[in-house]
Amino acid sequence: MASESNTQIIQRSNSENPKKILINLFPKQTECSYVSCYCEENVYKLCQDVRTRYPAELQACYVVFISNPSRTVPLWRQRAGKDEDRLVIWDYHVIFLYHPEPDRCLVYDLDSELPFPTYVHKYVTETFRTDHILKPDYFRYFRIIPASDFLRDFASDRRHMKRPDGTWIKPPPNYPAIVSATSTHNLEEYIQMDSSKGPGQVLNLAQFVQRFYKPAT
Repeated sequence: MASESNTQIIQRSNSENPKKILINLFPKQTECSYVSCYCEENVYKLCQDVRTRYPAELQACYVVFISNPSRTVPLWRQRAGKDEDRLVIWDYHVIFLYHPEPDRCLVYDLDSELPFPTYVHKYVTETFRTDHILKPDYFRYFRIIPASDFLRDFASDRRHMKRPDGTWIKPPPNYPAIVSATSTHNLEEYIQMDSSKGPGQVLNLAQFVQRFYKPAT
């Protein structure tokens, strides 16, 4: 497990199988841009930070939208959860992945009570658990987008956070709405989980684990 630290790297040494230094992209969670209920924009800011500070690592970074057709995704260990297990049912959620090597992947989730970052196997075990205990309407699906593509294409005018009378459900970030060269709002394309539409690739939970968790041999 990786925990919050002031250090700039996380390094695992093995004399027989030396590993590349694993950069701690965001040493302090408290220094990251964060606005409650705007997870897609929080992750966009993380992508911007990597592009600015560690541009060579951006190719190893991914944005993951988590949702399903019924817009009911149970996630445990979320700070907004009220019970002992910190269970929340979101309509969607967004996390940041750093996957520099086949057998190492870190998850950065600004809404989780888990360490920032957490290795993917622990994050999956604690946050998603298993679909076997859930009704199909609650199965989680994952849209995987390379961070560079997300920075280039994503746009949101925040309309989903407004009531019919125009007032905010939750206060928006204090920076301008995110726009791309071709759109002012395409958030829905990322949230919907039809694999034949939208950016990136859509996986189920088992496929997500297979893609990002490969135990060291």
